[in-house]
Amino acid sequence: MPYEPGTVWQYDVPTTGSTHLPPDAGYGRALTNQGYGFEVAVADLIDNSIDAGANKIVVHFLRDAKRILTLLVIDNGKGMDESGLVDAMTVGRRRTYGDDALGMYGTGLKAASLSHASSLTVVSRTKRSRAVGRCLTAEGIEDGFRCDTVDPRYAQDLVDRYDGVIEWHGTVVRWDQVRAFETVTPGQSDQYLSKAIARLETHLGLYLHRFLQRGLQLDIAVWDVSSNGDVLGEEVDHIAVDALDPFGYKVPGRKGYPKQFTAPVEGIGDIRLTAHIWPPKSKQAGFRQIGALAERQGFYFYRNDRLVQAGGWNGLRNPEGHLVLARVAVDLPSRENSVLSLDVKKEKVTVTPAFTLGVDGAVDSSGHTFQQYLSDAESTYRDGSRRTESVRKPVTPPGKGLDPRVKRVIKEELPEKAGEEPIAFTWAPLSPDRFFDLDRENNVVILNKDFREDFNDGRRGGANDAPVTKTLLYLLLEDCFGLGRWERSRQDRVDYWNTILLASAEAHRTRRTQALS
Repeated sequence: MPYEPGTVWQYDVPTTGSTHLPPDAGYGRALTNQGYGFEVAVADLIDNSIDAGANKIVVHFLRDAKRILTLLVIDNGKGMDESGLVDAMTVGRRRTYGDDALGMYGTGLKAASLSHASSLTVVSRTKRSRAVGRCLTAEGIEDGFRCDTVDPRYAQDLVDRYDGVIEWHGTVVRWDQVRAFETVTPGQSDQYLSKAIARLETHLGLYLHRFLQRGLQLDIAVWDVSSNGDVLGEEVDHIAVDALDPFGYKVPGRKGYPKQFTAPVEGIGDIRLTAHIWPPKSKQAGFRQIGALAERQGFYFYRNDRLVQAGGWNGLRNPEGHLVLARVAVDLPSRENSVLSLDVKKEKVTVTPAFTLGVDGAVDSSGHTFQQYLSDAESTYRDGSRRTESVRKPVTPPGKGLDPRVKRVIKEELPEKAGEEPIAFTWAPLSPDRFFDLDRENNVVILNKDFREDFNDGRRGGANDAPVTKTLLYLLLEDCFGLGRWERSRQDRVDYWNTILLASAEAHRTRRTQALS
């Protein structure tokens, strides 16, 4: 309807035509400033792998003797042909997602990657198509959104290098010129990687815990490409990411829990809330090792089994110390709605007052109200605070070379000494009369490399091999570190432990040789 001047109020803004406005190249700079944390960005890439049907994913750090070079995410998903890869690399193109997909907006691959790296390369192959690759750089985006074609020979070579993950199909995402890596000074790479991997392992273990519990194989590996003149280099660390279930207690903190509450939310309908109460003073990793307890109370929102918010009350109430045992699981509706909206980084849910009003009125099948649940959680915490428990002696924490699952249990069971460098384990040549040695200055237990194959059944061991042997040595030797004066009696103990363990190792080797003959 044409516009008639003098109308008191126009409910629809009248238009007379339209113009297509392609994005300016400056828009690309906004992709590098999306506020993605490192762990959040890597998790976004893994979401794409899961959507592609992958059940095996490796986050791969490459380094040399001086610096951290690059990061890759490799999966055995269905892969992409050339057309699919072009769509995936096109800035601003949004594909159609199924109701059960983890992807939502179509920007994650580019925005997450370019928030941390100046160069994003994706190489992929399907069962029916050869390996293809595209490279998107910050400079290319400013040059009219130019995307470079990867040499097909390199694309195939990259796929072949990871044939332990990619068999007939899969994808490699590669980040180069990672800004955080470039700030690490020479000599600090080990320390940076150790902390970065620990944070990444915790984040992925938490936010993808339902997938990991169902069998997703997710590993974090570090390779030194300067080692032994090998094209691929040598693996210097390898971690299998385990699920960190924020509801994974063995026994609930209060009888009758968890309870299922139904919240009537205007605009959506009924929302189910699964209310949990953790046991007081729990040392389990899913309670203690996923962040500050005050921040981890509250709602845990899931979208298609992927955790997208881990704690927080979303305006229902403020976090309080006596509610740290209260955690509530909420599965978001599969379709978008105006009441519950997820941000583009998939780490925060925004709610309208309709949600908090619905939660205030939530009840379970027996008429128990949500407010009574909060009261139960508070009472459980107060009762637990009055109990006394034995105090265990703090220990120097375990470090590199010990299986992450063992380290997690040690942290659950024993308090750590503040400010102590972790005890690392490594294999190195030693004299024939030593099973192990101590580098007390650098907090390292050195095992005799001659026995490595014996404790790995003849196979080439990985960075976290021989977990039983290393764990027993940790328990035996932990109090030998962090001391002042080295007493003669301690040296005597180390000497006779060496003699006894050496005899045990020789006996193990003899039995193994006999079994193989």
